[in-house]
Amino acid sequence: MSAAPVAAAPPSRRTSAPVPRAADAPTATDPALVRRAVKAAALGNAMEWFDFGVYSYIAVTLGKVFFPSGNPTAQLLSTFGAFAAAFLVRPLGGMVFGPLGDRVGRQKVLAVTMIMMAAGTFAIGLIPSYATIGVWAPVLLLAARLVQGFSTGGEYAGASTFIAEYAPDKRRGFLGSWLEFGTLAGYIGGAGLVTLMTALLSDGDLMSWGWRIPFLIAGPMGIVGLYLRMRLEETPAFAAEVAKAETARPKVPLREMVTGQWRALLLCVGLVLVFNVTDYMLLSYMPSYLTSELEYDETHGLLVVLGVMALMMVVQPFAGALTDRVGRRPVIAAGCAGFLLLSVPALLLIREGSLLAVALGMGALGMLLVCFTASMPSALPALFPTRVRYGSLSIGFNVSVSLFGGTTPLVVTALIGATGDMMMPAYYMMAAAVVGGVAVWFMTESAGRPLPGSAPAVERR
Repeated sequence: MSAAPVAAAPPSRRTSAPVPRAADAPTATDPALVRRAVKAAALGNAMEWFDFGVYSYIAVTLGKVFFPSGNPTAQLLSTFGAFAAAFLVRPLGGMVFGPLGDRVGRQKVLAVTMIMMAAGTFAIGLIPSYATIGVWAPVLLLAARLVQGFSTGGEYAGASTFIAEYAPDKRRGFLGSWLEFGTLAGYIGGAGLVTLMTALLSDGDLMSWGWRIPFLIAGPMGIVGLYLRMRLEETPAFAAEVAKAETARPKVPLREMVTGQWRALLLCVGLVLVFNVTDYMLLSYMPSYLTSELEYDETHGLLVVLGVMALMMVVQPFAGALTDRVGRRPVIAAGCAGFLLLSVPALLLIREGSLLAVALGMGALGMLLVCFTASMPSALPALFPTRVRYGSLSIGFNVSVSLFGGTTPLVVTALIGATGDMMMPAYYMMAAAVVGGVAVWFMTESAGRPLPGSAPAVERR
């Protein structure tokens, strides 16, 4: 059943709320309010991936600071073990924040996740070294990572839901694409800052105090993000759900969010699988693949990845607008077909070893990945009705990321070790593309249409 349509609140009055309108009347969204919503949501994603870039690129230094075993391999494994722990608690965070967002509101929960993400990252920059407090140093690092992972469990689903519910139907793809623009910007910012500091600081300065700077930057970023999110009203779709209830919003049982949405959840898991396997393969695993498996120069490998992400940022909004014109399904299907047909040729180019060949191979994979980064922020929220959108999407997204996305580097490394086949990354991406293709086949086109359970949304002129 469609939610009662509402009119967007004037941006000048923060306390005003959308009010119900006549049945079947569209919701008129204010362009200025939509832009603020997009900025506030994208900044949280940028912060998450800023931390991801910093942690990945400064892992060797963190290993020496927090795990001084004398064995570089053991240090690195311990550091990435603390990093991986965040993935274990992401589904728990999704199960807490998702249902809460459907009950008390998207804006309130996204403000809490912003505070927790910023606090967790900022806290890492304050933790004394192992030499100062001993075993408590890695314990505190792990605790901070768990806080980050728990909050992240409610971040992506909430941010994509927030943008999707604010955006007019005909521009949801374009506006949603800025969420992943924030992802790329955050990763480039974090990785670029660490690369710059490594070049400018001595090893001693980097070890003693320099490594803390990128993490401490999260404090001011979090304050800015929290300010932007606190200035926003609740989304029109959620306000309409509240208006339908005579009292407080009834609590939706977790079981209903899963069993009542099992078909949409399966589609969500399949789409997120191909999205995140290819994402983590390209942005997280390939630098290590170039260095450890192909003995490629580490600096050039990192610069190639950063260049590919910069190219993706340029293309991202245009690809998002394309999904509004031709649909989400054709664009996602094109990405799946591309990874199925071009993963092997692209990896062969990368293995050729020259800078041009590596750049061409990585660039081809990056352009295919844009098919997902531009489509998913608008396609995934459209799988679920307003009543359970935040909760069901949080569960499906985080389960898929934890089981398939975050494990991609580890699984591919193990497969190469077991088989000796250096083409295993290509085969893994092809398998993910098949799963994604099946999900696309069964999903319903959502471009230009109202979200399930919501009134049509048009842009106010």
